[in-house]
Amino acid sequence: MGVAVVTGASAGVGRATAVALAAHGYDVALLARGETGLEAACGDIEATGRRALAIPTDVGDAAQVEAAATRAEVELGEIDVWVNDAMTTVFSWFHDVTPEEFARATNVTYLGQVYGTMSALRRMRPRDRGRIVNVGSALAFVGIPLQAAYCGAKFAVRGFTESVRAELLHDGSNVTISLVHLPAVNTPQFGWCRSKLPKQPKPVPPVYQPEVAARAIVRSALDGKRSRIVGSWNTGIVGAAAVAPAVVAQYAARTAVDAQQTDQPAAPERASNLCEPVDRAHDAGAEGDFGDHATGVRDLSFVRSLPRALSDLFLSARAAMRD
Repeated sequence: MGVAVVTGASAGVGRATAVALAAHGYDVALLARGETGLEAACGDIEATGRRALAIPTDVGDAAQVEAAATRAEVELGEIDVWVNDAMTTVFSWFHDVTPEEFARATNVTYLGQVYGTMSALRRMRPRDRGRIVNVGSALAFVGIPLQAAYCGAKFAVRGFTESVRAELLHDGSNVTISLVHLPAVNTPQFGWCRSKLPKQPKPVPPVYQPEVAARAIVRSALDGKRSRIVGSWNTGIVGAAAVAPAVVAQYAARTAVDAQQTDQPAAPERASNLCEPVDRAHDAGAEGDFGDHATGVRDLSFVRSLPRALSDLFLSARAAMRD
C-alpha cells in the first residue's frame, strides 16, 4: 500500500501500530531511541512480508527527525502515512518535578509530534496526498494529578493538531491530520518512565492492550477521520469534562492518585527512560506488566469498582457545587 513512518516504534503502542500497518501492506520506517527494541520491531515487520527500516532517533531533536524522514524516503520510498506516537513522562507531584524533567517530557511528548508533523508535511503538501496521525489521550481533555507533564503535552498536541488541520482545510489540501485519543494502555512505560511516587505506577482502569490502540490508529491512517476516542469509559469521561468540568476535576482529585499506584513499593534503583533509552540490552515488546486487567470495561475488577466510582462522582458533584 505504501510507506509508513512510526515514532516511538520500539515498544508499546508504537510497536503495535508499526506491526498493524505492516499487516495492512505498508513498509515501515521505525523511529525510536532504543536500538534493541527497534531491531526486534524490524523482525516483527519482516515476519509479515514487508520491508522495515530501523532509524535510531530522538524525536525531541528536530534535525534528527528530519534526517530520519529523508532516509526513510531514500531507502523505502515516498512517505504515505506518518504516525506520531513517541512519549515519555514523569509520574510525580508537580512541585517535585524539576524544570529540566518537565522540559524533557514536553520536548518528546509534544514537540516530538510537532517535529514529526513538520517533516511529514514538507513531503506531503507538495504531493497533495498523505495522512498524519497524532496520538492523543483522554488526558488531552482531563488533567489528573501526578501527570502534569504528560497532560500538558497532550493538551498541547490537541490544540496544535486542530490548528494545522484548519490550515490544511483552508488550503483545500488532500493531506489529512487525525487525532486518536487513547485510554490507559498496558505498555512498558509504567516500568520505565521516570517516577517519584512511593509505589509502582500503573494505568488507571479500564486498561486496554496496545493492539486495541493500534487498530484505531490504523483506521485513522486509512480513512483520515478527524478524531477518534478509544474506549467507552474514556468517551464518557471526555463528554463529562465538556459538560461539567468542575465535577470531573473534583473526581480526578478524589480518585486518581491512588488509581495510578499499585500496592508495591517503587524499586529503589528504578530505571528511567526520560533522557536515555533503557532497552539497550533487552526488547520490551509492545505489552507491559498489566495484561491481566487489559480487557477494557470487561475487566471484572473495573466492573466491581463502578459502584464506588458512581459514589465518587456524586460526591464530586456535591463538592463542585460548593466551589
